[in-house]
Amino acid sequence: MSESLTIKKGSIKEQYESLLPQIEALLTGETDSVACMANVAAALKAQFGFFWVGFYIVRNDELVLGPFQGPIACTRIKKGKGVCGTSWEKEETILVPNVDEFPGHIACSSFSKSEIVVPLFSSGKVWAILDVDSDVLNDFSSEDGYYLGKIVEMIPFNL
Repeated sequence: MSESLTIKKGSIKEQYESLLPQIEALLTGETDSVACMANVAAALKAQFGFFWVGFYIVRNDELVLGPFQGPIACTRIKKGKGVCGTSWEKEETILVPNVDEFPGHIACSSFSKSEIVVPLFSSGKVWAILDVDSDVLNDFSSEDGYYLGKIVEMIPFNL
């Protein structure tokens, strides 16, 4: 396990390409999902400076706040509600260029302007959600979705 992160500047692709092997090294040998989510959230926040990075874990009929980096957040989200609940329900990544234009957006912070949400799967079922918020409009692209998808695939399911 690495205990430091090398922050790379450059294009989004260059930053993710630098971060992927570091996250892989950070998670190698760790089987606890919560510990892995905590380090992934910290690594993403450190590399990109996103406003908020965190996970919601599926618990029965709702998403429950898991490890995160950033200001306090909504604790529980119902399936189909907000961006996270919609991603869970649809089982797909959702990219929101302007959160004010997303029907039913749950505003945990008025500073959040854009968002990307990526589901984590085990045995074909969503078990958690990665939620990344920016205080900048239109801050995410399909490229973020691609790389964040690769990152969440590294997180073991062990709850």
